[in-house]
Amino acid sequence: MENLFRSELDGLRPYSPGKPISDVKRELGLKKVIKLASNESPYPPFSEAIEAIWSARNEVYRYPDGGCVELKNKLAKFLNVSETNLMIGNGSNELLRLLAQVCLNPGDEAIMANPSFIVYPTVTKIMNGVCREIPLKNHRHDLVKMLDAVNDKTKIIFICNPNNPTGTIATKPEVDDFLRKVPDGVMVVFDEAYFEYVDNKDYPNGLDYFSEEKQIVILRTFSKIYGLAGCRIGYGIASQPIVSAVNKIREPFNVNHLAQVAAMASLGCENQVKERKKLNIEQKFYLYKTFDEMGLDYVKSEANFILVDVKQNSRKVFDQLLRKGIIVRTGDIFGPDYENYIRVTIGTPEENKKFIKALREVLSS
Repeated sequence: MENLFRSELDGLRPYSPGKPISDVKRELGLKKVIKLASNESPYPPFSEAIEAIWSARNEVYRYPDGGCVELKNKLAKFLNVSETNLMIGNGSNELLRLLAQVCLNPGDEAIMANPSFIVYPTVTKIMNGVCREIPLKNHRHDLVKMLDAVNDKTKIIFICNPNNPTGTIATKPEVDDFLRKVPDGVMVVFDEAYFEYVDNKDYPNGLDYFSEEKQIVILRTFSKIYGLAGCRIGYGIASQPIVSAVNKIREPFNVNHLAQVAAMASLGCENQVKERKKLNIEQKFYLYKTFDEMGLDYVKSEANFILVDVKQNSRKVFDQLLRKGIIVRTGDIFGPDYENYIRVTIGTPEENKKFIKALREVLSS
């Protein structure tokens, strides 16, 4: 079997998602489990999206609109861009893979922060590309070092902003200076999955840098604040040549019909988006306050999750929290510097209180 598989798969590990609630209930015999591991919204889709899904339920015997025409039309007006600058994916994860496939030849290089979203090195390696992973500086992108890593083999730079798993941002002055110095022929991908949660005035909107003449891609998703993670739908904004290249290899009917109608309905719910952002900020500061009381260090976040130093092995804390019906993310998956960290998604007020109660009990024992 060894000769059957591509050598690029050597060393790659399957993506390990946050442990499902159903697994924990079954394995530990628990009736109530709270998942704060995968940065999902703790709230369901907006009622408008649920109604749209329900209304479209009898249409699923047909293939979906392969070009997502209606969604692109609505999204173009929402973003004030042309429909020809939009690409829709089965989650923004699919778009990351497609961008790597259209850009990277064997030996080409991609630059990314470390730790950051695990999909960047994966999509680079499957194309036999070379990863240039630049360590974070004070939990933030080191754009100076990332720029220093650019050479004539560089094809893509991934910037996760806010960054997963730290929740930190690269600021507008930093990004302005960075983009002035990035040479032509290098694609810069701004992964803005947590865009809607940001409350920092220095945060740069990737769309402000977009133009037909630039190799800039902005990725966003309906998985987070819109609560459609289970539908798998994300989108990208890019110049027409980039969109055309992606469409050449995009699978037909890659976005299912229910995801499309749910996304369209969600775009009309911006007041509710603002309310969810407000709730997230309130609960973020509640968790900050309790971490301070507990003497725990944490990374201030602009997203819907917090990376917190529990001052002991995160795997042991994870296991003990699991037995209390709380699922979080261990920091060891982000590298040796984060072995004592856990990443916790900001939940509802009730969920956060239960998490804090459980964490106090675990750490005191």
